[in-house]
Amino acid sequence: MPPTAAPPEPPSTTTGERGIRLGPIAWGPVGLAMAVLGVLLAATSNAYGYHRDELYYRMLEPAWGYVDQPPLTPLLAHWLAGIVDEPWMLRIPAMLAGVATVLVVALIAREAGGGRRAQTLAAWAAAGAGFPLVFGHAFLSSSIDLLVWPLVALAAMRAVLRSRPRWWLVVGAVAGLASSNKLLVALLLVGIGLGLLLFGPRRELRSPWLWAGVGIALLLALPNVLYQATNEWPQLRMGAALEADGGGEARILMWPFLLLMIGPLLVPVWIAGLVAPFRRPELRGIRFVAVVFAVMLVFTFAGGAQPHYPVGSLVILLGVGCVPTEAWMRTRPRAAFVWAAVALNGIVSACIALPLVPATVLGTTPIPAVNQVAADSVGWPAYVAQIAAAVEDAPDDVVVVTANYGEAGAVARYGPDFGIDDAVYSGHNELWFAARPPDDATSAVFVGGIGPIIRGSFETCTEVDRLDDGVDVDNEEQGLPITVCTGMTTTWAELWPKLAHLS
Repeated sequence: MPPTAAPPEPPSTTTGERGIRLGPIAWGPVGLAMAVLGVLLAATSNAYGYHRDELYYRMLEPAWGYVDQPPLTPLLAHWLAGIVDEPWMLRIPAMLAGVATVLVVALIAREAGGGRRAQTLAAWAAAGAGFPLVFGHAFLSSSIDLLVWPLVALAAMRAVLRSRPRWWLVVGAVAGLASSNKLLVALLLVGIGLGLLLFGPRRELRSPWLWAGVGIALLLALPNVLYQATNEWPQLRMGAALEADGGGEARILMWPFLLLMIGPLLVPVWIAGLVAPFRRPELRGIRFVAVVFAVMLVFTFAGGAQPHYPVGSLVILLGVGCVPTEAWMRTRPRAAFVWAAVALNGIVSACIALPLVPATVLGTTPIPAVNQVAADSVGWPAYVAQIAAAVEDAPDDVVVVTANYGEAGAVARYGPDFGIDDAVYSGHNELWFAARPPDDATSAVFVGGIGPIIRGSFETCTEVDRLDDGVDVDNEEQGLPITVCTGMTTTWAELWPKLAHLS
């Protein structure tokens, strides 16, 4: 009998050069998860209102950088607000990034050897994860970063697991471009490099493609590096300010946040992703994903940074963890248990992360204590109405000065609706550099806790009201004073440096 040729593999199936068999992409269930998430984010995109960061971004003029962050997110927000000045328009990039993240996490599962069930699990788990839902709803700098981290990890996995080193160029290009959004991406590259050095494959560190990728990343990040260098490294000052402002609290909160960022019910899945590269020989090449996670934990704890910073690394682990979870789901009871956990996690996460609960009853729930983004999206028009009433009763030469950028952004957005047509000023972050009140303004309406700073700079200062959102949501503004000061006894040139603060 003549030898018979082996049947060809289906066109959509390939085998990685490290022995991982790559099945077809599960476009149906993955696409359905993306569509459901997109509809949910679009339907809730205008609820509650702007988040304080969004109000800040939309009022920042385009620049090469700012004292508290790179330029990309404020640039997009400012541009979109110029088209249609509503939350839903400004949040389109966040929605797109959130939906795209679902696809990338599913592709990570596929790259790690996951079949149709693993990809489906990864897609629906990512679509219903806690903080990814938050960042898909409100347009924050973390919204774009949420997509960047798994995308860089996917490209690195393809470079290593498929022995296709050209993918290091993609790693460099994505990371370099992402530096215009958040410099935190540098830690992702450090984690990947350290992981390769510690656990291998070390030959990747000798690859000219990897170093070409590093060169691309540095070239694309050069504008941000030059901005930092020529402005006395403001990101370092900002980091120090964050640590001084709430470093101790961040070090405590980062541990429960590890349970909440993806969702408590999915913690075993991302832990499986942490362990899998050390238990599965075919995944040993991507042990760097565990090192990336460790780097973020050390950075967040040592630097007293924002407790949600490790979320990007958790999303990566979630995708990898769906592969051993798929293997564990070999019986119907186990499969039913996992799918029930994913569904319940998604429902609970959506109720907490998205504005599904009416604002009128939000204050009676624990949601504002868990989701600060929701709390900081409520009450801005009501606050501005109170500020406008204080301005109306003040002298004609009055200016509005706020303690933070959220209050300033709210006055800039809603002030004209309530008769405040003049500019608003704040000493918070980049707004201190943007402008200070004119010298001929001898009266001011101060919003927030500025009292100790302005004491002695005016003849009289009277608290006329306290901010009230009207729905009893306990956020950063609720209960802060509105103070009217008249008869300035100093100059704004002397007072303004005292109002500068970073946080």
